[in-house]
Amino acid sequence: MTLATEISSWNPFFTTPNLGPELKIGDAAPSSEQIPVPSNKKPFIVVFLRHCGCPFAEKAFKQLRSTAEDNYNDIHFYAVSHSDESATAKWLEAVGGQGKIQMIIDDSRQLYAKWGLGHASLAHVLNPTSLGEVSKLKEEEGIDMRPTESGSRWQEGGSFAVDENGKIIWGGKSESAEDIGDFQEAVRKLLPDEPCISKNL
Repeated sequence: MTLATEISSWNPFFTTPNLGPELKIGDAAPSSEQIPVPSNKKPFIVVFLRHCGCPFAEKAFKQLRSTAEDNYNDIHFYAVSHSDESATAKWLEAVGGQGKIQMIIDDSRQLYAKWGLGHASLAHVLNPTSLGEVSKLKEEEGIDMRPTESGSRWQEGGSFAVDENGKIIWGGKSESAEDIGDFQEAVRKLLPDEPCISKNL
């Protein structure tokens, strides 16, 4: 991490490539080489992370990893990073590894754009609630900001649950930086007849 990369992560001037429409519950999930839809008739949860170093990205990833430990036989779990491969690898090591999550590097942000995730607004990133939650995460869960070696703080994130037929049945674009979503709820939507118990983080 250098001062230059930290400053670069705050640069709001970037172009989102071929931004697709915002995806809603009931929409067909977009298919790609990285995330084929439908995926062998197996449902999946995908989380598009904020930059590696963001405390909300870390919390989302840890919650997804815990959920995956309990449900990986029935559901496929993806996490997508727009930080580059080297920065993502260092971040994964720092947060305890990827577990049973399939990690996808999308530093071109093509996949983010395909799922309707583009440039976040000032209110999305720097609203009072988000800033307060940063302090709360540090005090209550020991999750703090980490060095940012790659990626943009202005990239929108989101989480989606997709059923075996390729339809989005839970989630969407994050409404603000701290908006993560309840992955246990996503599992209940995908597996309504199965018990859903997650380990503590």
